[in-house]
Amino acid sequence: MTVIRAVRAAAYRVPTDRPEADGTLAWDATTLVTAETDAEEVTGVGWTYAPAVAASFVAETLAATVTGADALDIPAVWTAMVGQVRNAGRPGIAGYAISALDVALWDLKARLLGLPLGRLFGLARPDVPVYGSGGFTTYDDATTEAQLGHWVHDQGIPRVKIKIGESRGTASDRDLHRVRLARRVIGGDAALYVDANGGYGAKQAIRLAGRMRDQDVSWFEEPVSSDDLPGLRLVRDRIDADVAAGEYGCDLTYFVRMCQAGAVDCLQIDATRCGGYTGWFGAAAVADAHHLQVSAHCGPNLHLPAAAATPNLRHIEWFHDHVRIESELFEGAADPAGGTVRPRPDVPGHGLTPRRDVAAEYRVA
Repeated sequence: MTVIRAVRAAAYRVPTDRPEADGTLAWDATTLVTAETDAEEVTGVGWTYAPAVAASFVAETLAATVTGADALDIPAVWTAMVGQVRNAGRPGIAGYAISALDVALWDLKARLLGLPLGRLFGLARPDVPVYGSGGFTTYDDATTEAQLGHWVHDQGIPRVKIKIGESRGTASDRDLHRVRLARRVIGGDAALYVDANGGYGAKQAIRLAGRMRDQDVSWFEEPVSSDDLPGLRLVRDRIDADVAAGEYGCDLTYFVRMCQAGAVDCLQIDATRCGGYTGWFGAAAVADAHHLQVSAHCGPNLHLPAAAATPNLRHIEWFHDHVRIESELFEGAADPAGGTVRPRPDVPGHGLTPRRDVAAEYRVA
């Protein structure tokens, strides 16, 4: 038995490089919550993007459940964590805390065995497609042009996404202007995606999709609230672009309902919310049973090993905010040049090592 002897958590608040907003939310900083687990002389690291209180939840609610367990028996530890949060409620902070710890446990196990995490999972592909994601509604035209141009023309990423649905759908003329701008910048060969973050009503989203048709938008993410499954289904039935949602899912029941409703063409999964890598593979299996592909939402470097091990994967979201944070706070971040990323074959675990001296200046808990 390889005993987990310690669990730690911390939170880091990292300011954005400029104000950011989407259709329904604005922010000027992002909080990264890390979880670490020790066994023998090895440490596993996981993280989530959540309020700093998630670090306290790890320490006060989950640490005692994990400490003393066998580091190699992750299904048993994961089940115990889920049981421990029954009265706290699985979705939200509890689910995010479980996710960070589960990733840390898998990283720990792979390091104990001396294996890259992708090899421990078993790879389905050698590399994984990515799409550039940003294009915030707070950006002026010049900033949007520079970001999209860098992804497509400098890095060779052949698919990009911008935010629309500005001000909860009340600025549709500017949304359409920005879609036209994006197409002009990336040219006719790159794929153009849009994300309304639930900012529209169903009929409004259908009308706007029609007006975007000449810009060849092929992915329409959360045209309506992800809680509005009939609305998502209505939009999906009426437009040409693929409808995507699922990023807020914290348990398998959420994903089952979305798939059974026929609400999406591609199911988004976020391992930093849905129960870590263990939750990821469960959700991917649900999607596969409904003949759907999956896409990794944000946290690109965290998702990479699991994404590469998922047969029904479409791509990873190369999200500007999280790319910047993961590249600054960790050694070993992936390079998306050419539009794909590849799990590291030369180091055990997920391949990322915290830069503790850099992170220290951002620590808030």
